Amino acid sequence: MDLVTSPKGCSKEQQKLYLQWFSVADSDGDGRITGNDALKFFAMSNLSRAELKQVWAIADSKRQGYLDYEEFISAMQLISLAQAGQEISQEILKNADLENLKPPEMEGLEKKLSKLKKSPKRDPHGDASAKIQPPVSSRWFNSSKSSKKVPLSAVTSIIDGLKKLYVEKLKPLEVTYQFNDFVSPLLTNSDFDAKPMVMLLGQYSTGKTTFIKHLLRTNYPGAHIGPEPTTDRFVVVMSGPDERSIPGNTIAVQADMPYAGLTAFGSSFLSKFECSQMPHPLLEHIAFIDTPGVLSGEKQRTQRSYDFTGVTSWFADKCDLILLLFDPHKLDISDEFKRVIGSLHGHDDKIRVVLNKADQVDTQQLMRVYGALLWSLGKVLNTPEVMRVYIGSFNDKPTNEAAVGPIGKGLFEREQEDLLSDLNDIPKKACDRRINEFVKRARAAKIHAYIISHLKKEMPAMMGKAKTQQRLIENLDEEFAKVQRDFHLPAGDFPNVENFKEVLSGYNIDKFEKLKPKMIQAVDDMLAYDIPQLLKNFRNPYE
Repeated sequence: MDLVTSPKGCSKEQQKLYLQWFSVADSDGDGRITGNDALKFFAMSNLSRAELKQVWAIADSKRQGYLDYEEFISAMQLISLAQAGQEISQEILKNADLENLKPPEMEGLEKKLSKLKKSPKRDPHGDASAKIQPPVSSRWFNSSKSSKKVPLSAVTSIIDGLKKLYVEKLKPLEVTYQFNDFVSPLLTNSDFDAKPMVMLLGQYSTGKTTFIKHLLRTNYPGAHIGPEPTTDRFVVVMSGPDERSIPGNTIAVQADMPYAGLTAFGSSFLSKFECSQMPHPLLEHIAFIDTPGVLSGEKQRTQRSYDFTGVTSWFADKCDLILLLFDPHKLDISDEFKRVIGSLHGHDDKIRVVLNKADQVDTQQLMRVYGALLWSLGKVLNTPEVMRVYIGSFNDKPTNEAAVGPIGKGLFEREQEDLLSDLNDIPKKACDRRINEFVKRARAAKIHAYIISHLKKEMPAMMGKAKTQQRLIENLDEEFAKVQRDFHLPAGDFPNVENFKEVLSGYNIDKFEKLKPKMIQAVDDMLAYDIPQLLKNFRNPYE
């Protein structure tokens, strides 16, 4: 299993040398090598522009628009291999003898190093990296006045640019029309900086916890595995300096964690939420969310003390991938599971289905089970497209070849490789996903503003406000249709009518704000000009 790993093969002497080089290349002293920095520094290698374009593309695999210290080391190793006459490719670092690889020849670097020795050193793992995010972006989130003094060209990553655009252009619209109460909580610094997340959903004993254990090749703190419903809480499995479990109430109030929004579900949920931390190379790139088994029958009405569907929907907004796990003996989709899957609407691109424990049936039965699963999902997801289903047995036991035969075993291995490839791509696509989610949020906030201002407009100036409000709530689907026609908006982008009604009933529509065209125009400009310009600024500098 070859999931994302950090650069390997550097001796302590090489790390010390690369640290000095990094300090030379990092012109701003913010712990980042931007495109402009790279153009100047990499030119000393005397490689062709085409070769350096490949170096940057591989080193900046996450497409953040900059290189951190470890990515810089990868770039130097690639340059060294290119100088030795090897062709640059995605696989080259995995196959190269990095321990015996000499640093690249960089013409004129000695002069710059001698100047650096006369000035204080910067450590990318110390002071410089501490400067990467907090100083500028925290000012943006704490003071809109100070943020306006910082031009967009001053940011040194795509994520920082999105933070700035959010605070200056999108957040004012969300606050004015109470988007955070109706749709999604306001974003914080930690929401932008959080590691990619993978959520596992399924009925009890479909192998969710075992799946995580299989990827980590070890148990995480607090993990319980058994045939009965063992995981009774939402558990975030993430990287940490040591092995420990943190209670939900504690994790929800930590400013550097993206879970503050979960406080809206109350202490009854937070008592069923915890964070499990452990040092692990995979968790440095991805966090996993293990969930309680979805209930069926009478249990689904009596055993939840919190809004299970609402919580899964909240996590779905934050996640980069959602795995729905089934096993051959649990293909029925209960009412609660149906509601949970329904709450994932709008995140279809994130959903993958895993038919786990498939070696418990023979090949003929597996074909029938696979067909039955697709049929069940087709009714619930209500889409004409066939959902991607991975077949396998994701545990540490050898495949039961006696049951599935050699064809089944080969199929399981290929399916597992495909799923692991999907997981491996998550960190690389995390920045693209952030942009995608940000644009989706901006469009949703615009539509929300149109809806709120339309409802305000429909209210009378003097008499009959209570009756009018009741009529608007009862006929909300008709009001949505009016907004769609008036502003030429796509119907698929509108929120769920029933959910909107439920929240709206607790508000006085007459207190809502009227439409403010300048705010809408600011968001339109952001989508049409600012974001494309931001992406252009941080594309491969050799393109």
